[in-house]
Amino acid sequence: MELYRLTISEIRGLLDRKEISVPDVIGSVYQRIAAVEDKVKAFVTITQDKAMEMAALAQKKAGTSETTGINPLLGIPLAIKDNMCTKGIRTTCSSKILSNFIPPYESTATTRLIDQGYVLTGKTNMDEFAMGSSTENSGFHVTHNPWDLECIPGGSSGGSAAAVAADECIAALGSDTGGSIRQPASYCGVVGMKPTYGRVSRYGLVAFASSLDQIGPITKNVMDSAILLNIISGHDPMDSTSAPIPAPDFTAAIGRDIKGMRIGIPGEYFIKGMDKEIEESVKEAIKKLESLGAIPVEISLPHTGYAIATYYILATSEASSNLARYDGVKYGVRADGKDLMDMYMETRSQGFGAEVKRRIMLGTYALSSGYYDAYYRKAQQVRTLIKKDFEDAFKKADVIVTPTAPTAAFKIGEKTSDPLQMYLSDIFTISVNLAGVPAISVPCGFTSNNLPIGLQFIGKLFDEESILRIAYAYEQATDWHKRKPNL
Repeated sequence: MELYRLTISEIRGLLDRKEISVPDVIGSVYQRIAAVEDKVKAFVTITQDKAMEMAALAQKKAGTSETTGINPLLGIPLAIKDNMCTKGIRTTCSSKILSNFIPPYESTATTRLIDQGYVLTGKTNMDEFAMGSSTENSGFHVTHNPWDLECIPGGSSGGSAAAVAADECIAALGSDTGGSIRQPASYCGVVGMKPTYGRVSRYGLVAFASSLDQIGPITKNVMDSAILLNIISGHDPMDSTSAPIPAPDFTAAIGRDIKGMRIGIPGEYFIKGMDKEIEESVKEAIKKLESLGAIPVEISLPHTGYAIATYYILATSEASSNLARYDGVKYGVRADGKDLMDMYMETRSQGFGAEVKRRIMLGTYALSSGYYDAYYRKAQQVRTLIKKDFEDAFKKADVIVTPTAPTAAFKIGEKTSDPLQMYLSDIFTISVNLAGVPAISVPCGFTSNNLPIGLQFIGKLFDEESILRIAYAYEQATDWHKRKPNL
C-alpha cells in the first residue's frame, strides 16, 4: 500500500487500528518526495530531520487511550506555505530579502497543528510575499504543475497545491488574499478552502494585505478540509481581526442531504472569453447538483466587473504599508551602502523581486497625497458595494456556484510579460476576499489536455458548513477527486 496516496481520515483509521506506525507514514511520504520533488519543486525547505523528531513524539502518543479518535492529525505529515512563521525553521515568503530569516515564534495556525501532534514535511514554495497567480514570482525557483510539468501550478499557494496533488504530503496549509488557495487548488485538481475572514487567526502569517489575507486548508478531499478547518479555526486574542465566534464541528455538516438547497448562479461569472471547456464542466456540475436535489436560482453580483481594479488598489496599498518593515535593519538580508539611505535602497532593490516592487509602487502611489481620495477611498467604497452584492444574493440563495478560474493551468512563462493578463487569472476569486465570505474549490472535470478544472462554492459569512456540505455531496457523486497525475 502506498501510504502517501491516502487521506488524513484513511491514515488516521490505520494508525488507530495499529495496522501501520507513524514512521511508516513519514517514510512513505519522504520516499515520494525523493522520487518526484526534482520534477515538481514544491518545497523551499524540506524538514526531514525535524519531521523524524515530530514523528517519534507522535508515535509515542499514538494508540494511547487519550489520543485515539481525538487527535485526527496525530502523526499526519503536512506541508506549510512558507509565509507562516515556524519557530526555529527558516521562513522566507519565497523572497531573497528573508532568505536567512528564522522566526523566534510560531504562528497560531501551526501551533494548533503542533498541539495535535502533526508532522511538518517542509515549507512550500509560493509567489514572493504571496504576490502572484502562478508561483513564477518566487525568489528561488518555479514550481511545476504535477498534471503537466510545463504548466504553472497556480499561485500564490502553488507549492502547497502541487505538493498535495503530487502526494508529497497528506495535506497542506495555504493562504488566500485574492484566490491564492482556491485558484492553485483548481489548477492542481485538489480541494482548497478560504474560510471567512476572521475565522482563522492570522498571528504569525507574514502580512501581504491585512484586510484580505486568510489561512486555509489544501487537501485531497472535502472531509480532510473540514478536519483541518476544525483544528485551525477559532478566536485568538493575539490577532485583533480574529472573530470572537465559536467554531462549530465542521465535519458534522458533511454527509447531510442537499435536497432543497438553493444554489445561486451569477450571470457575471459566465463571461465572454471564458474557456469553453471550463463553462461546459461547470454547467455539467450544476446539472449534477440539480439531480441531487439542489435548486438553481439566477442571481446577480453587479459590481463583479470592478473587483480586479478595487482589489489591486486595496491590496497594493496594504502591501506598501506592510512591506515597509523590510529595510535591512532588524532582520532579513542587508545590503551594503555608503550611508543609511543607500543601505535601505540597496537592500530593497536587491531583496525584492520585480512583482513585489511593482505592487509596492502601485500601493505607495494610491496612498500618496492628492491620490488617496481618488483611488484608495474610492476603492473602499466599491468594496462596500461588492460586499452588499453578496448580502443581497444570499437573500435568494444558500450558496453561490461559480467556476474557480476562467481557464485551466497555463504554460510556464505564458503570461509573465503581461501582468494584467496574469491578474485576470483571479477574476472569479477576488470578490470573495473583498467581501470576506468563505469559499471552497473542488475538482469538477478535466480539459481535453488532461488539466484539472475547479468548481467554486461561495457561502455566507461564517457559514463554512453549507459549502462543505454541498461540496462533499458533489464530490461523492463524482470521481474527479480520485484521479491522480502520472508523475
